[in-house]
Amino acid sequence: MLTAVLTPLLRSLCVLLAGVGAGIANGIAGGGTFISFPTLLALGVPALAANVTTSVGVVPSYVGGIRGYREELRGQFPLLRSVFPSCLLGAGTGCTLLLAFPSSAFKAVIPWLVGAGTVLFALSPLLTKRLAHIDHDHPARRASLVVGVFLVAIYGGYFGAGLGILLLAVMATSLPYDMPTLQGLRNVLSTVINLCAAAVFLVRGHLVWSDVACLMIGTLAGGVIGTSLLRRLTPTTVRVVVVTMGVLTTVRLSW
Repeated sequence: MLTAVLTPLLRSLCVLLAGVGAGIANGIAGGGTFISFPTLLALGVPALAANVTTSVGVVPSYVGGIRGYREELRGQFPLLRSVFPSCLLGAGTGCTLLLAFPSSAFKAVIPWLVGAGTVLFALSPLLTKRLAHIDHDHPARRASLVVGVFLVAIYGGYFGAGLGILLLAVMATSLPYDMPTLQGLRNVLSTVINLCAAAVFLVRGHLVWSDVACLMIGTLAGGVIGTSLLRRLTPTTVRVVVVTMGVLTTVRLSW
């Protein structure tokens, strides 16, 4: 265990650097939990405390994405407002499951969930063409968005690794927007889901406050870097990067 050989200063530096890495990953597509969560475990933080500390600590990683895609987000508040209740209710449900049941109860399902989301996102251009005859204001499309965001928010409140990939999958098959707009929406919804989870965990405890502070600083910087890198890529390249991260996330979860 690393705590036996690290001074408090070096320990904080490790968490800070893990936060930067997690922020970059979340700024691109998600999956930052796989950097911050194992780091906290290696530093001796119990699993539940590491999970909730990560959930709170990664919130700033999405701030850079919101700022970076502010032009694409103009005029999207009515849409966001329509799915905010799904985010809040779903995230609250996920937090309740995390605090009430052992993680082993859901461990077998999570890789399949992220894997299915990755496949859905990869096939979304084909699915969009097949569904082109259905108007995007059709109640069925709106219902699929609201229900899909609710289910993803449950997962986000429970664990959250690959949250961004699942949100992109839901939105890419139910909304008519280009990739930059979807990325901007993804950052806003991820922020809402994680803020809701953070509020629950602040009340229920289990947080390691020194690590929360280091993660917040690191993920804020990393989120800005990740978003800046993403803005330089073509939509096709972004799709390839997201699918690749989804596959890696699925494999990591399966292990």
